[in-house]
Formats: sequence, C-alpha cells, structure tokens
Amino acid sequence: MNRERTRSPIEALPSLGVGLGFREPYRADVLLHREQVDFLEITADHYMDAPAAKLRELELLAGHFTLIPHGLSLSLGSAEGLDPDYRDTLLGLVRSLDPPWWSEHVAFTRAGGIELGHLAPLPFSNGALDVLSANIAEVQALIDVPLILENITYDFRVPGAELDEADFLAELAGRTGCGLLLDVTNLYTNSMNHGGDPRAFIDRLPPDRIVQLHFVGGHDEGGGRLIDSHSAPTPSAVWDLMDYVLERAPVRGLILERDEDLPPFAELLGELDRARAIAGRHGRWPCPSSSAS
Repeated sequence: MNRERTRSPIEALPSLGVGLGFREPYRADVLLHREQVDFLEITADHYMDAPAAKLRELELLAGHFTLIPHGLSLSLGSAEGLDPDYRDTLLGLVRSLDPPWWSEHVAFTRAGGIELGHLAPLPFSNGALDVLSANIAEVQALIDVPLILENITYDFRVPGAELDEADFLAELAGRTGCGLLLDVTNLYTNSMNHGGDPRAFIDRLPPDRIVQLHFVGGHDEGGGRLIDSHSAPTPSAVWDLMDYVLERAPVRGLILERDEDLPPFAELLGELDRARAIAGRHGRWPCPSSSAS
C-alpha cells in the first residue's frame, strides 16, 4: 500500500475552536450568543441556487462567523465522474465564502445518472480509491481551498473490501493530500452496529490529517441497532472518543450537528462548553469564545 503523502496545506490550517452545524430554527439564538459559538458549518446545498432570503441569511452569518461549507451531493465516489453543473455551483459557493477549508463525504449519491437521495457507502477497495482520487483531483484542479473528507455510517458493509475502513481513509488522505473530518458519532455507530474497536480505528488514521470532528447523539432503533439521526444529546461513549482523538491529533475544530428533536438552544451551548472543556484539557485552543465560557 502506498502511503506516500501528497504535498498539502493541511498542516497550516488555523484552529477554529468549537462550533455548530447551522440550522435555520436557531438563527436568532446563534446571533444572540455568538460569543459562545466559535464558528459555523453550513450545509452548502441549502445555499446553492438559493432564493434571495437564503442568500441574505448567508450574508448575515458570514458577517459574524467563519463559515465552513459542508457538501452533501458532490458524489465523490461516483465511477461515472462528477456532475459538472453541481460541481461548479458548489465550488462557486466555496470560493465566495473563502473558508479555511470545506468538506464532503467518502460516499456516492448518484449512480447511472440517478440521484439516490442519500449517502451510499463504497467498497473499501483499491478500485474505489482510484475513483475517489480521480474525482478529488478534478476538484482540486479547480479550487485551492483545502478539502476534508468525512466518514459515513452504513447499514451494511459493501462486498469487495480489500482494506479495512481506517486504512482506506488513511490511504485516501495520503493519495489526495486531503484532511479528514472524523465524525466520532458515525464511528461509534458503525462500531456498535457492525463490530470493531473505535479506538483502534482512530489509532490507524494519520493523526496530522484529522482536521475536524463531528459529534451528536442518535437513537436506538431496537435490538441494539443505532441510528445516526442527529436527534439526541451526545452520549458518553462519543465524548470519550472525542477525548481520545484530541489527545492524539491536532484537530482544528469541533462541530455539534443537531437536526431532529431540536432542544432549547441553552442545551446546545452546554454541549459546546463540554467539548471546549475536553479540548482545554489537551491544551486546545486559543478560541475566540474562550474568555466568555
């Protein structure tokens, strides 16, 4: 396996601190408590070909926060290649925000010209690495903003694996020069549903490539099966994994993602404070909100 690293600006990325995945119902709360939210991650697709009201919202947020665009449907794992119209619209949004980095998923969302409507897993194979690397290289040739890649949850392991997932992600980062967006909730969910030691998974990743973390809670569907529904407070096992990663990797930012059963905003601020306290135990960060928390 070739682990030779591509030249990359990842090591020079700034530390952003602890932030939120922006959700419209919290718009007023986010602005009122901006001293307690270090940065925001926005769902890029919500602002692509968007109505004027959404563009005004984006302008308002950009006036107060560093924004990290998070894409959903670029479909980096599509063997047929990228949709050029979607690609160009997404990259135009990224350029307009000029963020320190942007993110997408190690997945595909389109096959045979059909939009699947969800993030689909890839086989952890050399062929999938070739497809991902080619599509990522196409994007990197068009924009110089660093791209980081997120691990997803999956209902089943796709046949044809030649590597385990951690080695697959490490090889992908080495081939492309991309950073990693390690979703510790997704990692925990997959380990519970399919087996495996999440700490051993973390140990197999190149620590200097772990740029950002996602965290949140989901729900138990029954029979011990976890669903990554972004619908509950972060569970203790995920907090423990966050602590484990922060002890080992120069993570630049943490993002809490909450999409369902939205609680009072004060509860989210409590989770941000807890994440900031964990980071502080490991000497992180000189956060913009550190004096306010």
